[in-house]
Amino acid sequence: MSDIFTSPIYSVSDDGSGIARCDGYTVFVKGAVIGDECKIEITKRNKTYGFGRILEVVKPSPSRVEPICPQFKECGGCTLLHTDYETQLKIKRETVYNALTRIGGFENIVVHETTPSVPNLNYRNKSQYPVGGTARDIKIGFYAPRSHNVVNSEFCAIENPDARIILNAFREWMAKYKIAPYNEEKHIGTIRHIYSRAGESIMIVIVSRTREIEHLDELKEMLLSLNTSKPIGGIVVNINSQKTNTILGKYDYTIYGEKFIYAKIDNITYKVNYKSFFQVNPYTTNLLYKKALELCNLTGSETVFDLYCGIGTISLFLAQNAKKVIGVEIVPEAIEDAKENAKLNSISNAEFYCGAAETVCPALIKTGEKADIVVVDPPRKGCDEVLLQAIGKMKPEKIVYVSCNVATLARDAKILHEKYGYELNESFPFDQFPHSMHVEAVSALSLS
Repeated sequence: MSDIFTSPIYSVSDDGSGIARCDGYTVFVKGAVIGDECKIEITKRNKTYGFGRILEVVKPSPSRVEPICPQFKECGGCTLLHTDYETQLKIKRETVYNALTRIGGFENIVVHETTPSVPNLNYRNKSQYPVGGTARDIKIGFYAPRSHNVVNSEFCAIENPDARIILNAFREWMAKYKIAPYNEEKHIGTIRHIYSRAGESIMIVIVSRTREIEHLDELKEMLLSLNTSKPIGGIVVNINSQKTNTILGKYDYTIYGEKFIYAKIDNITYKVNYKSFFQVNPYTTNLLYKKALELCNLTGSETVFDLYCGIGTISLFLAQNAKKVIGVEIVPEAIEDAKENAKLNSISNAEFYCGAAETVCPALIKTGEKADIVVVDPPRKGCDEVLLQAIGKMKPEKIVYVSCNVATLARDAKILHEKYGYELNESFPFDQFPHSMHVEAVSALSLS
């Protein structure tokens, strides 16, 4: 088999690479768009598949567009930015369908069209930038693909525009006062990450290797004088002195305002601690939560368990129509925010417990609590099987599964179907992360 061949691009892999075939041999090709016809050179071979690079786009796909980001190839974040948005939505629907049929084994599943994000640019309310280089050559931006080499970012198509204003201020401050960026290999330097989150106001977090930061007052004055679209609500220094890839450390202190902001989704206001998880796309999140509420089909008489509840985002949506909602989350700060959010919105029928869902849920069952409906919104690794066992024994009428990883959704749904008799008939994809391969899905499983 020759190392150079010409092939159509048949599909797209999980990382956004095009999939070509050479005499039945599968080759993954970075930068290829579904529908392209490309001349490809195989650069690496494995037993059943290989990797290639484009030598020439012989015939461009009708779906191919010019990426609006000049660092599209270097960054690797928006892997579908060279693909038109309509095709992206089709790819994501296909991703959900393939996972549920191939991994889950569901033969008659209906996967609806992907709900788009409007807008699909400048949608992210959270930005975090690694800092590297030297005091004379500061680099703030992103890690190059499959590395921890920091690449300067001059533009980002998906971030909130205020985040770029804040980044540029940090760059100016560090250059002016010769503030040393963090060196990961030598574990020296000061500034490790810059983090901002926007809601009703903007929260800025400086992640530092050291507690003391030179010229911090000058930075505060600079940040507070910025012409951002929303006011600065808080500036926090987070101290991460460990030699680790984890962004945030355990300790922090505030140099201005608060360690949280308020954000609104539909008619619910949320207090969001900077360490708490909160969806980064407020536009699609509203629609996603409304779909979860619709699938619960609440009448006002139900008790709902919301597992992996975070700061109570879905819980408070559900509480408006349920008899009682019990939320469970492992992050203490998130639970404290959830309780405050219930008070903030005058919601009295929501209770929150801190701990691992797979531990707390069985304990609640032993006290006599029983869920009519269970909502799960797990991390990418999906639900722990102990938790699935507890849900299966409780036999709620319905399980509404909010997924950020359709492979683990399919795995968990298969377990719930084969062991506990739950049927999955339809799934609703949502584009929470335009121009990437990530897709979220909301699905309802009912007892057959």
